Amino acid sequence: MLEVITLALPFFGLIVLGYGAGKFKNLPESGLAWMNFFVIYLALPALFFRLLSETPFEQLANVSFIAATTFTTYIVFAISFCIGVVATRGSIAESTILGIAGAYSNVGYMGPGLTLAVLGEQATVPTALILTFDNALMFILAPLLMAVAGTENETILGTVKQILTKIFTHPFILATIAGVSAAAFELRPPEAVNTLLLYLSSAAAPCALFAMGVSIALRPIGRIPVELPLVLAVKLLLHPILIFLLLTWLGGFDPNWIATAILMSCLPPATNVFVLAQQYGVYVQRASSFVLIGTAVSVVTVTAFIWALTSGFLPL
Repeated sequence: MLEVITLALPFFGLIVLGYGAGKFKNLPESGLAWMNFFVIYLALPALFFRLLSETPFEQLANVSFIAATTFTTYIVFAISFCIGVVATRGSIAESTILGIAGAYSNVGYMGPGLTLAVLGEQATVPTALILTFDNALMFILAPLLMAVAGTENETILGTVKQILTKIFTHPFILATIAGVSAAAFELRPPEAVNTLLLYLSSAAAPCALFAMGVSIALRPIGRIPVELPLVLAVKLLLHPILIFLLLTWLGGFDPNWIATAILMSCLPPATNVFVLAQQYGVYVQRASSFVLIGTAVSVVTVTAFIWALTSGFLPL
């Protein structure tokens, strides 16, 4: 148990420090925008590119792993969406936000920091693959369902263009494509560039976790909806359990890859749940409560999954 606490405490400690700074230090939110830009556009892409480019290409083309993890994310999205349909009496737009809250883990800010801390660099490839394809799935589902709901006055062609633009301009996805391409052609950056990438990637996890804590502190807690406990149970418990059952049933996967998928799926809802709610003007006041409460509860659930993996309780 001491080993689990040693792994989890620094991880959640950075979030708590960020939350405390956001609550008790009266600083303008504009400064957080630069921190977010640094994390999303520089530090995390540098981490993914550096580690993926050094990975043998044959390890990256694991289609069965990609299909299994992305399919499971879609399944929990569908379950949460159905909960939303019942809770909101058929509102497609609000149900979409609930579906995202129940399926879209905080894979960007929390994912790399957690998986690399618990499993080491062998978690890099599955982390990047899950992050890339889960992001792509949400970039497809959100605008598509919002268009069906009528919250966007876009043509079919315009919606498709919006989806493709979001997918192929996202810095995480671009960094993953660049890293996979470099691995395929065995390209290595010059020593000076590689050192710069090392500096940036070393700052990725601590800056991302601290910025996430500040971001949560600055988001208002809206009305807590009655469907919140059920959707969070899907996100924090059902999602990782389904991932574990499917990957072990299929078989043939590296235990570290299965453990990475479990850790990525047990993370709380991403802050993008609140961002998307604001973007579409739907479920805004309640969306922030999913992020804040989900992150608070995940201190217990994520720690429990770390223990289950490190103690051998979950046989991989």
